[in-house]
Amino acid sequence: MTNQRYTVTRKPLQQIEGTPAHTRITEEGTLFLDFGQAAFGTLIVPFSESAKESRVVVHLGEQVTADGRVERSPAGTIRYIRIEQDISPDEADTRIVIPPDKRNTGPAAIKMPPEIGEVFPFRYAEIEDAEGVDAAAVRQIRVQYPFDEEASSFSSSDGVLNAVWDLCKYSIRATTFCGVYVDGDRERIPYEGDAYINQLSHYAVDSEYALARYTHEYLIQNPTWPTEWHLHSVMMAWADYLYTGETVSLKEFYEDLCAKTLIELARPDGLISTASECCTVAFEKRLHMHGETCIFKHGLRDLVDWPPGSFTEGGTGERDNHEMLPVNTVVNAFHAHALKLMSHIAGVLGRSEDQRLFAERADLVRDTINQRLFDETRGCYIDGEGSQHASLHSNMFMLAFDLVPDARKAPVVAFVKSRGMACSVYGAQYLLEALYLNGEEDFALELMTAKHDRSWWNMIRAGSTITWEAWDVKYKKNLDWNHAWGAAPANILPRFVLGVRPLEPGFRKVLIHPQPGSLADVSGTVPSPCGPISVSLAVHPSGQRNLEVKIPGNVRAKVGLKQSRQADPTLLVDGKPVTGFFEGDSLFVDNLTPGFHELVYP
Repeated sequence: MTNQRYTVTRKPLQQIEGTPAHTRITEEGTLFLDFGQAAFGTLIVPFSESAKESRVVVHLGEQVTADGRVERSPAGTIRYIRIEQDISPDEADTRIVIPPDKRNTGPAAIKMPPEIGEVFPFRYAEIEDAEGVDAAAVRQIRVQYPFDEEASSFSSSDGVLNAVWDLCKYSIRATTFCGVYVDGDRERIPYEGDAYINQLSHYAVDSEYALARYTHEYLIQNPTWPTEWHLHSVMMAWADYLYTGETVSLKEFYEDLCAKTLIELARPDGLISTASECCTVAFEKRLHMHGETCIFKHGLRDLVDWPPGSFTEGGTGERDNHEMLPVNTVVNAFHAHALKLMSHIAGVLGRSEDQRLFAERADLVRDTINQRLFDETRGCYIDGEGSQHASLHSNMFMLAFDLVPDARKAPVVAFVKSRGMACSVYGAQYLLEALYLNGEEDFALELMTAKHDRSWWNMIRAGSTITWEAWDVKYKKNLDWNHAWGAAPANILPRFVLGVRPLEPGFRKVLIHPQPGSLADVSGTVPSPCGPISVSLAVHPSGQRNLEVKIPGNVRAKVGLKQSRQADPTLLVDGKPVTGFFEGDSLFVDNLTPGFHELVYP
């Protein structure tokens, strides 16, 4: 990976000491420690002088047994390790040395800095023969990228939703241990689809932008294999610009981003396929595939969702039985979306001819999908050219990317709702976006607060403090318990329930459009480059809603709530009547200035 280009400098990783939340001595004299949260790191153990000529045996793990011991045979790739090492005779404390794992230190994996050394994800520890150990003095060393815990907050009238927020926010913090967004401990490889969810979520929980950009630029130059993942690079580039307002990365990687739209694979009607004769090794090399360190030698392949049936106990996978055909509806929805964003990028950089070209191609792909891949009888999108099957994915991505004509939205939304959470934790990002963007906040809230085995509560109930790679081991038999791509609510709650999203680059103008659904109250703080944005909404039994917002300096805000179009468009803003304007099913006021404002909706 020589001659890598970057437009940003990352901060150095931190090593933070944590003390146990709970300790006890077992009958055989083993010290059991629960540190309250899983973290990537190691253990520091203080020993008495009398113990310093012996060896120590330590067990580290993410899971406990029913009788409260470190689980030594966890399912999937949930982590457990036994370490035996000499006690340091010349030091007050012994730092447990984590042995390297062959898979997650391989050619494509992100390596830990030598000055930090290897790490291991664990919440629980056991120290055998611990007579000479002061339990309160044992420390968990947590390795992470610098993180401001106070930069964001979320609270609502629903305790399950609050617990889901805590789980997902902490997941973003804990999984920064490599200094690059990686896909969990099993591989420690960056993947574009994972990284996009990580990027949006990191933006939503901390005012930190360098790590996301570094990961994005790394992935442009060291891509992975899924077709949609290359299209995600364009999405990551646009998100970076929207949140930071900076064009340096867009300029540096412009030609790469043009290639990442996959426009070179297009047929005359605009649709793309990796089965195209244009999808050559030479083309893939222009995407930076097939490099010396690249382990993905098979070239581009469509993903739709992950895992496929071969990874699951039942064999059905997470694609809702999507029919994998050469011309794939999901892939082409991503293609249309990437073309639209690339048109915006070209416009920002003053490349007017490219702006026009990408916009025209985006419209062409959208129109062709709607002409050829929509089933008028069923009112939904089929999975691809020649398919008779309609999956959740073929419809939710079309909704999430605003590719569905208004006249078709109602039946497509109904179809999406009929499928429920028939997607992976990755797909949940787009399912929730599709629902919130189409006024289905109540159903989205039901999904985020569900207590079945396809829910975030299922992770919490099992004892995990970091989101999982899959909903349950039966849905991915090699799942891990430390995957940030499962943390979609970390960005969905700030962006849609609190409703804070940038309308102009760098947050010069911001949208504040809470969608609380059935929540009686919701409040929180969302970070931005200009400072924190605070939102508090209370719904009274009478139906009146009091919305309080605090807008940072140099920022204007467009603020609104759902309101019947038959209602009087007058609301109170800072105690004075103001006539708002309707957009869709919501009543807005525009250009609120920095400072505190109270809006009362009757």
